[in-house]
Amino acid sequence: MVVLGHIDHGKTSLLLAIRNFQFTGEKPGGEITQHIGAYQVEKDGKKITFLDTPGHEAFFQMRSRGAKVADIAILVIDASQGVQAQTKEAIADIKQAGIQLIVALNKIDKPEANPERVKGQLQKEDVLVESLGGKIPSIEISAKTNKGIQELLELILLVAEMEGLKTEADKSGEGVVIESYLDNLRGPTATLLLTQGTLKVGDVVGTASASTKIKSLEDFQKKQISQAFASDPVIVFGFNQVPRVGEEFRVFQDLESAAEYAQASKKLEKTPKVLEISEGQKVLNLILKTDVLGSAEAIEEILKSLPQEKIVLRILKSEVGNINESDVKLAASSRALILGFRVKTDALAKRIAEREKTKIITFEIIYDLVEQVRKFMEKILSPEEVRRELGKVKVLAKFISDKNRQIIGGRVIEGEVKKGAMIEVFRSEESMGRGRMINLQRNKKDIDEVQKGDECGILFEGDVKIEEGDILLIFVEERIKGEL
Repeated sequence: MVVLGHIDHGKTSLLLAIRNFQFTGEKPGGEITQHIGAYQVEKDGKKITFLDTPGHEAFFQMRSRGAKVADIAILVIDASQGVQAQTKEAIADIKQAGIQLIVALNKIDKPEANPERVKGQLQKEDVLVESLGGKIPSIEISAKTNKGIQELLELILLVAEMEGLKTEADKSGEGVVIESYLDNLRGPTATLLLTQGTLKVGDVVGTASASTKIKSLEDFQKKQISQAFASDPVIVFGFNQVPRVGEEFRVFQDLESAAEYAQASKKLEKTPKVLEISEGQKVLNLILKTDVLGSAEAIEEILKSLPQEKIVLRILKSEVGNINESDVKLAASSRALILGFRVKTDALAKRIAEREKTKIITFEIIYDLVEQVRKFMEKILSPEEVRRELGKVKVLAKFISDKNRQIIGGRVIEGEVKKGAMIEVFRSEESMGRGRMINLQRNKKDIDEVQKGDECGILFEGDVKIEEGDILLIFVEERIKGEL
């Protein structure tokens, strides 16, 4: 069961309501969910496992993966706000995954809630609910008041029964890595979702990148268990390295078999595309350290979306774990920026960074990190000179001429004229040269600006000699910071 929807529409609040309805345990916070979390409840003797996927658009890839490992999707929509951008993305994920959909219209307790309007919006997205003659079940709920929670669980079981969703308990265990990270005490650790068979202490599990012999199994509440069954989320530690999020895992006879599988998978992997950088193109080197692999994947994905026509982002290293000495040494030798997401910096790494003047920035929110990277990219870009045209003056008379200065009289025929602006002189539509306005007068009084239709006197400084009938193009030159 995967829970999808727009940010702040109540996905995590719904899971909390379901968990409180069932039992008391560690509660998820009220913040944006930034990792896939798995929760399990029991209803009428049957277990229901929920994947809480991030709602923030930075986590599109994680949401998409969540949909692919689930049998049923709950699309949570704020009944007062309706279908939003990420709602549409979630619908696309669900359709692509080809799984059954249940629409949960949340926050029905709000006075401004309008479920019928939301159903109409869904129809435009080719999601037709049962009450409008379609086949997709919908339910009105309130995670705040617990309205509809009992009915939602019953609906999930009904849909599962109608879809014939069953697992084979006697099969060898297999499933998907839904999260992984480097635990400071227990080493490479992963949250596994068992999709078929059983998993027990002593089994050897392996993916295309990592393997371990299970010494301990923990459920989603981090309680010790001896055996897990299909649709159970479990925490396994002691891998030889951090497995990649989204990889399939299965049980092997021994560690040697798991290693052979990993080696064979490695040969089948496509060679990553080499980043091509043209001569003279500017580059910002990055070293990325994150708390879990899911975070790294999400950050790398959104960094790719930044415009890179003027400056290329090159990630030299992307790893799970705290920022250490080797990270700083690599950054110093390659003039790279070190980015840390929900990690700490080792004391030695801090001292070396200060000595080498290496920049380390840590973040708690992904979009803060991305915004800072954007600012660094713009800082590297040279400021651009931009010419902004203000107006035109037709020369009616010329008065005093002294070396490279002239006083002329004219009428503003377009736009406006401002004191201190630049002037380009045109004669018969041909540019004769340029200079600067030293002073501006109207009715023999100094003034800062004149408008279209006004007559004015201009003190011009420049090499070109202005004649009656010339057209003076008035403009300013501005330096603006580089933009991506």
